[in-house]
Amino acid sequence: MTTSRTSSTSSTSSQTSALPSHAEAPKRERCPICLRAATSCICRWIAPVSHAVEVVLLQHPLEVHNAKGSARLLHLSLSNSQLLTGEHFAPDILAELLADKHNVLLYPDTPGDRSLGIAPPPALDPAILLDPARLRLVVLDATWRKSRKMLYLNPPLQQLPRLPLRDTPASHYLIRKAHAPDQLSTLEATCYALMQLEQDAPRFVPLIAAFDGFVAQQLSYVMPHAEKA
Repeated sequence: MTTSRTSSTSSTSSQTSALPSHAEAPKRERCPICLRAATSCICRWIAPVSHAVEVVLLQHPLEVHNAKGSARLLHLSLSNSQLLTGEHFAPDILAELLADKHNVLLYPDTPGDRSLGIAPPPALDPAILLDPARLRLVVLDATWRKSRKMLYLNPPLQQLPRLPLRDTPASHYLIRKAHAPDQLSTLEATCYALMQLEQDAPRFVPLIAAFDGFVAQQLSYVMPHAEKA
């Protein structure tokens, strides 16, 4: 009897202590398509574009839920694209991912990479650019520092020829600080690369325009706080 009463008392005490000391904040509803909070959904800026060159986006994990990131919008707009998240990819996964086409890495050839143990890229053969349908553009979605680490950790990517961008306009990426005047968002850089590879700039202009809308939306969240400060 004593045990029973003690057990009953302990049970009541346990239930009382199990109650949270403060109400838990409700989880924000997320859009299943763009993966953002429903209140800041960016699906209205999706601008479907047909393109011949396949695009593979390798996204650093820290970029997945970064509100300023443009890779998800880019992926949702490009029908012939894949988006994979990770920093270090297994060689067999990369081998399968890069099979059956001519691969080009959208990344500058910076001499400083040599000191980090990053191998110099092979020369880009102009002949492989003649058939866009046989091309695959590989893009690293990360900060400059993280992208270099991704390149270092994935030697198969070091073996890809690199595509230099030519005569690109100034970036519209006003929501993120650039460390160099010619730095672009992932979406902008990929669009300009596709314009160059497919020799059809007008086709990708609507996506750049949609990106401007996305940037304006993100700025609208920042400006009220700036005004209050």
